[in-house]
Amino acid sequence: MLALTLTTGLTAAVSAQAQTAIAPAPAAAAKPNAPVELVRTITIVGAQRLETDTIRSYIRLKEGDRYTQAAADQVLKDLYATELFADAQLRNNAGDVTIEVKENPVINRIILEGNKRLKDDKILPEIKLAARQIFTRSKVRADVARIIELYKRQGRFAASVEPKMVMLEQNRVDIVFELTEGPKSKVRKINIIGNERFKDGQLRGQMVTKQAGLTKLFSSSTSYDPDRLAFDQQKLRQYYLTNGYADFRVVSAVAELTPDKRDFIITYVVEEGKRYKFGDIKVDSQLRDFDGDVLAKRLQPKTGAWYNAKLVEDTVDSLTETAGSFGYAFADVRPDFNRNKDDLTMSITFRLTESPRVYVERVDVNGNTLTQDKVVRREFRISEGDAFSSFQIKRSSNRIKSLGYFQEKFEVEQKPGSAPDRIVLEANVEERPTGQLQLSAGFSSLEQFILQASIQQNNFRGRGQTVGLSIDYSRFSRSVQASFTEPYLFDRNISLGFDIYRRDFNSFNFQNSSRNTTYRQSTTGFQFRAGVPLTEYISLIGRYTLNFENVTLDRDTYYLPNPVTGVSECSIFLAGRYLCDAIGRRTSSIIGASLVYDTLDNRLRPTRGSQAVIGIDVAGLGGDVRYARITANASRFFPLGKGFVFSVRGEGGAIRALSSRSDEATIDDVRLTDRFFLGEPQIRGFDIRGVGPRVLRKFYASFDPLTGAGGTVSTDRNQFVDDALGGKLYYLTRAELEIPLGSGARELGLRPSIYVDAGAVFNVARPFTSGTPLLLYQDNVTGRLTTAANTNNKANSIVQKFDEVFLGDSPKPRVSVGIGVNWNSPFGPFRIDLARALTKVEGDDPKILTFNVGTQF
Repeated sequence: MLALTLTTGLTAAVSAQAQTAIAPAPAAAAKPNAPVELVRTITIVGAQRLETDTIRSYIRLKEGDRYTQAAADQVLKDLYATELFADAQLRNNAGDVTIEVKENPVINRIILEGNKRLKDDKILPEIKLAARQIFTRSKVRADVARIIELYKRQGRFAASVEPKMVMLEQNRVDIVFELTEGPKSKVRKINIIGNERFKDGQLRGQMVTKQAGLTKLFSSSTSYDPDRLAFDQQKLRQYYLTNGYADFRVVSAVAELTPDKRDFIITYVVEEGKRYKFGDIKVDSQLRDFDGDVLAKRLQPKTGAWYNAKLVEDTVDSLTETAGSFGYAFADVRPDFNRNKDDLTMSITFRLTESPRVYVERVDVNGNTLTQDKVVRREFRISEGDAFSSFQIKRSSNRIKSLGYFQEKFEVEQKPGSAPDRIVLEANVEERPTGQLQLSAGFSSLEQFILQASIQQNNFRGRGQTVGLSIDYSRFSRSVQASFTEPYLFDRNISLGFDIYRRDFNSFNFQNSSRNTTYRQSTTGFQFRAGVPLTEYISLIGRYTLNFENVTLDRDTYYLPNPVTGVSECSIFLAGRYLCDAIGRRTSSIIGASLVYDTLDNRLRPTRGSQAVIGIDVAGLGGDVRYARITANASRFFPLGKGFVFSVRGEGGAIRALSSRSDEATIDDVRLTDRFFLGEPQIRGFDIRGVGPRVLRKFYASFDPLTGAGGTVSTDRNQFVDDALGGKLYYLTRAELEIPLGSGARELGLRPSIYVDAGAVFNVARPFTSGTPLLLYQDNVTGRLTTAANTNNKANSIVQKFDEVFLGDSPKPRVSVGIGVNWNSPFGPFRIDLARALTKVEGDDPKILTFNVGTQF
């Protein structure tokens, strides 16, 4: 099956050895009454590296011993057993014994030829032969077997190895392994015999191993693996058991290598048996305050439904967790099955008893090279000396996984302790990169090209601290933010963090249909936050934020004298309400708190559990801004089986001013920068700030430049001035289903999902709009825009004609549907979304495609 050959010289040496060791010269026929012959001398001939005394120590024959043919044979066997000699011969001359030896050569170097798929650094550490060692034939054969086994693990069962020996001077030798790797052995065909209820394709879909084909061209699941063969048998059994076939069994599973050694053909012989239904479902509870009859009515398995083994396992877990939540940490739930083959029913009695107490003897943390032990230990909900609780162990595993520092499939392992009532808990972690370098790019009709970059280390110096720096850049906005979070201040369960940031936003206007950035909104501030757990699942987070905001605008271009007071003011006709409403300096001093309820099994990739947050912020502890704001959000995740995860999320908020800004009804008391905005990424299918109240300035083309008469309104949204005004109320809901793919796609890190988003932002004071087309002129002296028709009694030329409309202030839900794909690509996490808005209000700005990409280190 595998080519294991030696060259002529090596083969001849092996043959010579075999002939000498196994078939020695026949002893001369013993003469009657022959005198006893004693060994007088023993002479060693041919030794080069070894001392003669050393060689003498290997043999049992000594001077003065009786010489026999059996003793001579034993000498040769002893010498060959050392594997130090290529050849050995013994001669006896009347008691003078001469042993002639030929030492095995010393290995000069090991050479691999023909290996492309497995490099030298993968093979050499696995073999035993090395430079400066003594060459032996058994080691060569063993290394050939090891190399072939390495290729088998790679799925290359046609690989062959031919060892060669190149003799050098001074009894040295080079060992050359000539490798023929061969193609990767695929699973050509999977045959299933004996299945009647399910088609072959349905059963193959349950298996991890897949048939080779064009659709599986880049999948590793088509490679033959004996371990996967055994796992697939369990998958078949599990599939039948979940569909009621309690008697199902796999009679045989055979993998045959094709004659060309390129592919495998796997054949399963199965016996389905009869299909069962649930019979009587009972609960026999020995726990106080647990009524078995009441529990039985609430269990998912129902009498008359098709038997489902997975449902039974889930029921056992559910009963165990329920008992644990009521303080019965050592509840033991055991299902007793009563199979009735006459009416094909499976009756089950779940017995709840309290098992003997077991205590935690020790908690070990292994595998962490960067992360400090205390970072892992402080997430344990159970300590050394505590009574063992499976509920607390599961909770500890989920908390450690939520850190994001270790492998996703982490579980706390349980090992026997030094006594029957003692147990050792082992956290065998496998660290993974915790740094994130993320880049996201997009295109907005408002801001054109958008680039966001962030670098974050979630396990800084192995202490569990989070340090981050983010930068956002677009044509009209720039921001930078630095953050730090210490989750356990002074090793106490108190978190502390802060953010320092600077945000610059340059807005735009139009002059002769050309964009120009004419004002700058800058915000410099910081936030301190601290959190403390109230219970295992509820935390309280307090925060203080201080912002210094400044909005500036070119006074010569966008300010006009008030016709009544004569004071120069920002003109809404020149600058737009978005600018005039935000202009000025202000200081915001905000104090807030959030109450967090979290039962998620994993904060990074949750599959079950809930999370709810209620936050309150009050501005007015000093500063120029006064308001009260409340926000709330909640989410829940449901595992649906077979890898499907369904999630729902809802959030909303309201803000109310605590002081009045103006008596004018067109000016809202809540400032523009404090309102809620909605769009990408909160609600997919819409652009940034693409949902909610706004003022659109639509420009005319082809109008009379002298009188301003006529013209047509532009329909190109990119040519509008879009002033998103935000709102004082908002809500957002989302439903999403994560769809599992085959093992090949999972190995590539692909996780698609379909979703529905719905939400709205509304309730803002209706701003002033003229209701009739407006004209802007170019001053004949300064060349700047003006609303005056003439300057110094000279007519100014008309350069803009536009309409302004107020749109979007509606609580009507905007609904979008879409599909997104998360991909853990070789260059980092990648997310792409395709979404379509199903319902929208006039003025909303839809968007179909978004994506972002990053990397980890």
